[in-house]
Amino acid sequence: MIKLLGIPFDANSSFLKGPAQAPPLIRQMDSDGSANVFSENGLEINKSNLTDLGDMTFENQNPETVYRAIKQRVDRELEDGGNLICLGGDHSISFPIIEAYASHYPGLHVLHFDAHPDLYHHYDNNPFSHASPFARIMEKGLTASLTQVGVRTLTTHLREQGERFRVRMFEMKDLGYDFLQTLQAPLYISIDMDVLDPAFAPGVSHHEPGGMSTRELITMIQSISVPVIGADIVEYNPTRDLHNMTAMVAYKIMKEIAAKMMD
Repeated sequence: MIKLLGIPFDANSSFLKGPAQAPPLIRQMDSDGSANVFSENGLEINKSNLTDLGDMTFENQNPETVYRAIKQRVDRELEDGGNLICLGGDHSISFPIIEAYASHYPGLHVLHFDAHPDLYHHYDNNPFSHASPFARIMEKGLTASLTQVGVRTLTTHLREQGERFRVRMFEMKDLGYDFLQTLQAPLYISIDMDVLDPAFAPGVSHHEPGGMSTRELITMIQSISVPVIGADIVEYNPTRDLHNMTAMVAYKIMKEIAAKMMD
């Protein structure tokens, strides 16, 4: 059984707030959107194979308190059985999610789709910043490998961080599909919606031109040949969306990930 968990938190966003509003709008596409509940491989995504846990609530917006709450909740859900697709929220939520996953899946591998590598040592003096989750993950040695795909915003510091942590980084300018054959299991997927070109996903805080198309991302998800045991979809910002266009893209991606996890 796959569980869907909303994590409506964006206090670690460095530029614009808004991703905390995302989970309910992504879910709304299930009932109010123009799509149906089937994935492209013909699998129906419904209550028989996807349990919606609703959204987390937080007693305050303190980054460390929220980090602990997310980690504890994900750990508890994994102990109870089944795996999770988490809807953010800003990308800082991936740190506690992956830390919880690492305790249940030794040798965890992570596939990260993003315009940004999110490897800043500290950003705005906030170690929990949404620009830093993968620095924290790699510092703690939580993964056997980190593969980053679609990056197109490297600074000197970020490039050095990638080398320091031996990240397999596939920049958008060099991107192909061959890396998919080298992925290993158990595999966790983290998708920042700004990996897509803003033409396909305008509802994100950081518009970074030159990204992949929705079709390219879906094809990559469908082409993964190893078991996927969890995922998050983050950084959808409804305050910048047009006619729920990005919400529908996020819903579509959620269905395709769910179908892949059920392979």
